Amino acid sequence: MKQNVLLVDGMALLFRGFFATAYRGNFMRTSNGTPTNGIYQFLRYLLDAVDKFEPTHVICCWDMGSKTFRTEIYEAYKANRAAPPEELIPQFDLVKEVVDAFDMPNIGLENYEADDCIGTLARNFAADHQVMILTGDQDILQLVDEGIDVAIMKKGQGNYEVYNQQNFFEKKGIQPSQMIDLKGLMGDSADNYPGVKGIGEKTALKLLAEYETIDNLLENVDQLPKGVQTKIKNNMEMLKLSRNLAEIKCDVPISCQLEAAVWQYDEKKIKQKFDELEFKNLAKLL
Repeated sequence: MKQNVLLVDGMALLFRGFFATAYRGNFMRTSNGTPTNGIYQFLRYLLDAVDKFEPTHVICCWDMGSKTFRTEIYEAYKANRAAPPEELIPQFDLVKEVVDAFDMPNIGLENYEADDCIGTLARNFAADHQVMILTGDQDILQLVDEGIDVAIMKKGQGNYEVYNQQNFFEKKGIQPSQMIDLKGLMGDSADNYPGVKGIGEKTALKLLAEYETIDNLLENVDQLPKGVQTKIKNNMEMLKLSRNLAEIKCDVPISCQLEAAVWQYDEKKIKQKFDELEFKNLAKLL
């Protein structure tokens, strides 16, 4: 029987939840002083998505530290990011305990990003089931495929933009797999890699509309307008490297049995965890 599997980008929800409340200085603390604002919002986002998308199974994926195979091939990858705020640090482990309390698998692997774990699981499960990925991160859009939809969280609670195979081209003007080549050409300032210096989104989209892939583009590089040609020839190494950094790995050595991810929980266990974190009014969302 086809199941509905929700794959959650845990870091995206936790960071989003933390900053949504931290800017007002609202860190919510337990009586022993542990900040819990990120976890509280994480749960609100998660429970809202479960309510909206009605999955039968839920799995949460995590980054496991800032060093990955991408930082090995390009040292500056994500090097522009500040260290996490000190109020967020204790919430990294605590949020996983909360996920555990829901009997929901926590999946992550050293040297890889959560995106790579999500990509691997999504491809595996989509063969027989329907997958929905919950994130705030546009990078994941490259995974949209038959059986794989992506819900991007928008501003405010409960607002999502859902991308699927049917509406993707209409929304983005390219195919999901071309997202990788788009990033290769224009780079990604959030992840700190440059792509081809001087090529922005507009030019990149135009080139992909005409040539479809970077490989095809490079085979026809001499037919390009002089300016674009020069930029590409001068940045060939960085173009290939950027494309490599942009591609989500879908063959990470992880696995998760679907039976372990059934969305059902022991309310007593969760209430106990909520009491421990002093979440007075979250229990009513269950």
